[in-house]
Amino acid sequence: MKISINACAKADLGKMDKSLQIRFFKHFRKLLNMPPRRHMQHGVPFFVEDVTKQARLVYNIENDTLYVIRCFAIHKEYEKWFGSFR
Repeated sequence: MKISINACAKADLGKMDKSLQIRFFKHFRKLLNMPPRRHMQHGVPFFVEDVTKQARLVYNIENDTLYVIRCFAIHKEYEKWFGSFR
């Protein structure tokens, strides 16, 4: 399986400190070995994973590729982004 990181996700990761970036990259590898768990609501075609108590990872899996859509360090940023789909 391959990992494809979206430009928005790269920008999000670039703003984070190194320790949080490492946690996200560990989650990328973890997701390669397990099926998606929590699908987003309101017709949003992505999955979400909790990286820490506050941090969220939004992704999709298609054709043996993990597409990283967004990475949020703060839950409030995730809520604001998710609210744009309602």
